[in-house]
Formats: sequence, C-alpha cells, structure tokens
Amino acid sequence: MSDMLKNVDSRTNLVGQNRLELLMFRLNGRQVYAINVFKVQEVLTLPKLTLLPQRHPAVIGVVYLRGRSIPVIDLSAAIGLSPVRHGEESTIIVSEYNSTVQAFLVGEVDRIVNMNWDEIQPPPSGAGKYHYLTAITQLDKAIIEIIDVEKVLSEISPLKTELPEHIMGEDFVAKTQGREILMVDDSLTAHAQARATFESLGLKVHQAMDGIEGLDILRKLDSETNGPLHERLLMVVTDAEMPRMDGYRLTTEIRSDPSLKDLYVILHTSLSGAFNEAMVEKVGCNAFLSKFKAEELANAVKNRVNELD
Repeated sequence: MSDMLKNVDSRTNLVGQNRLELLMFRLNGRQVYAINVFKVQEVLTLPKLTLLPQRHPAVIGVVYLRGRSIPVIDLSAAIGLSPVRHGEESTIIVSEYNSTVQAFLVGEVDRIVNMNWDEIQPPPSGAGKYHYLTAITQLDKAIIEIIDVEKVLSEISPLKTELPEHIMGEDFVAKTQGREILMVDDSLTAHAQARATFESLGLKVHQAMDGIEGLDILRKLDSETNGPLHERLLMVVTDAEMPRMDGYRLTTEIRSDPSLKDLYVILHTSLSGAFNEAMVEKVGCNAFLSKFKAEELANAVKNRVNELD
C-alpha cells in the first residue's frame, strides 16, 4: 500500500484543479471511511506496541519507527465506536497533521481513489458519529464518510488558543480592533480554535465552511464596500481541504477576479512541509501557516497590519 502513496511533485499536479485523493478504509464493520492521501505518510502492519501509563483511552500505545516514537490511536474508539481488535496483523495509517505524526489503527485499508472536490459534500447535521465527520461522498452507490481528524486530535491533545502577554501589547491590539477577516474552513473545531485567537485581537471574523461559500461572501462584501475590498478586509485565512471547492482553487479564483485579486491570502492547513511551500507559490497565496499555532496566527496578523501602516 505504501507504494500507492505519491511524492510531493506528483501530488502538486492535482492542486488548482479542485481534485483530491482519498485513502479509504474500514474500522469494524462494512462502513467505509476516508482521509486525504496528502495527510498519509505510509500504511503498514502494526509494529511492536509499547504501552503508556495514564494514556488517553483511544491511544493504545506507541510504536518506534525510523528513530521516533509515534502514538497509535484506535480511530474507531476515538470517534465513539467499538474499539478495533489489534494484533500482529493489524494495520496502521501513519499520518501527519498540524506538524505532528501519529498512527491510526484501522480494521483494513481498501484503496485510493481520485475525486473532484465538488463530489465531496458537507456531512448531514446530527449527533453521534456524524459529529466526527468533515464531509461525505458517494462511490459505487455507497456513502463514504470522511473523518474530521482535527477534531479527533483536539480531543486527545487539546490545543491552546491563549496568546502570550508579549503578543497582546496595547499598540498592536489597537491596530487590529474592528478590522475584518474571512476564515474559510470545513472543520468547526478549526473555526473555534482560530476564532478564539482572532477575537482576542478584536478582529471581526466572517466565517465560511468551504471555498464556494467563501467566494460568495467575498463577492458580497465587495458589493457592499466603497473602494477596494483589500482595504476593508485584512486577510483571507483558508484551509486547503474542503468540500465542493478547496482552498487552492479558492485562491486561484481570487487571483483571477479583478475585484478580489489584491486580497491577502493565508493558507492555514494541517498539511505541512515541502508540499505546502510548493503550493503557496503555485496558486499565489501570500503565506502558509500550519495549524494550529495561536502565536503564529497572531504574528501573521501583526505582520500584515505592519505592512499596511
């Protein structure tokens, strides 16, 4: 299965085309789940497991791969389902989110599929397992459920949204008070984390759940604004992976629209490393930030405000 995972150069060919690749897998039953291949480093048989004291109930232990210790999360247990039985033949998906590497224990891996983001839809509203979905799609007449891994990880290891005192200087907050930004992300967890940081700086946050909604909001704001929109809107902060229209395509649409092309766009995503550095240049983002680091997000706002002064 690891041979199916592509390198950075081949993955960049999908960017700007509103396409993605999904790694599909099962947990305990027949239901098929998925995560974006961009997040996956490798798929392998569970190595020797070392138990941890006082661990989160969904963390079954750690494994040692290539000189580093990696926590193994029972993904089924983490989303409120029955735990996956594990042994020597069990499968793990090693992934990177928010600059951290972890492995997810799954029942079995199915395959990788190439899809359009417009085939990916927001999940139905409701409680239970849908609380852990970021999107759904349909393949071969079956519903594929795409897991909100950011939510899973935030519950296992909560992230801090508070800003240090040296960031919260009176001069800086005075400059940000009342300014507007647009936050585009399909994860409610990501919205809550970033919004807490932005609002502590006195920013007014417009919120969209995908690129299409984000583009609609930008055009509405533009129609209501006297003068260039970039003078009113401090920045657009967008996730990469979203149903219907991803952040790369959203940036491409912004850059091709004469009324929006001068907006300051930050790619804010749980993807990290060389891939996103290549993507920032390819689609025309102004900056890239790895989720979720409150201080880095605040510093990005500070840098932008200083540019405008």
